[in-house]
Amino acid sequence: MIDYASHYLNRFRASLKIDQTIKDGVADELHAHLEDKSRELEEAGLSREEAYKVAVQSLGSPELLAQQVYETHAQGSWKEAFFSALPHFLVALLFASYYWQKAAALAIVLVLTVGIAIYGWQRGKPIWLFPWLGYYLMPVVITGILLLNLPQGWGWIAALIYIPLALFVLIHIMRQTGKRDWLYASLMLAPMPVIFSWFLPLSTGHGLMTSDAWVTRLQTQAPWIVTSFVALAAATIAFIRLKPRKYKIMSLLIPPLVILFAVTWVSRGSINLWGWVILAFSLSAVAVPVWMQARAQS
Repeated sequence: MIDYASHYLNRFRASLKIDQTIKDGVADELHAHLEDKSRELEEAGLSREEAYKVAVQSLGSPELLAQQVYETHAQGSWKEAFFSALPHFLVALLFASYYWQKAAALAIVLVLTVGIAIYGWQRGKPIWLFPWLGYYLMPVVITGILLLNLPQGWGWIAALIYIPLALFVLIHIMRQTGKRDWLYASLMLAPMPVIFSWFLPLSTGHGLMTSDAWVTRLQTQAPWIVTSFVALAAATIAFIRLKPRKYKIMSLLIPPLVILFAVTWVSRGSINLWGWVILAFSLSAVAVPVWMQARAQS
């Protein structure tokens, strides 16, 4: 194939953010179209090089073509949307039923989440995987919360260990996810600011989860926590079902931001310096992939 035709296809592939199997099929169809078009032009009297050049020019910008193809294939099925939202619904169900207080229920949900995350990762990273990956990272979240309960002085020592490890895990998984689509990294991390915005005010100054005061406060806030995770599930369904990329971005960013700011505004007096640092980190973790996507397209 002529070099600039190959270059066009490479640019098209790089700009097309859909499942790899679909991307390969679409790229093969485009390749076949270029071959057929250039053959027709050669039969009309053009040289092989000129035929490829005209065929490529007739397709327009590869980025624009990729965007058009993306919007054709971007809408996931209702089945994919529901399965993507299922981990949020499970967390909401835990708090609605108060089973979050039972170790057996938490263990079942944790094992289910880990199993599904590993299965999806090994099966080519389908779109429904990424919300499950967000909860797969739950140990990172829990560790961050527990840091706030350490005696004064020990928090700095723990932070020197925790923060590099947390960043390594998050960056590694985000880079792997970003190879597919940076928006999926935001989809994966969307629960983080919601989880932190609820649990940091509740945990600060009230000890660990065994504290009666902590449990009582959590029980009081349970209906609002349930509402937050149901809203997150609805936003995930919207992300899967929407076609235009800008609306997908809005569905990713707006619900977590609204929940985070609403909760932290009400309970801002209960959050210490460490809490604000972790909230800012979680919010940045959701927003950075979107920024990376915008930079890649600029």
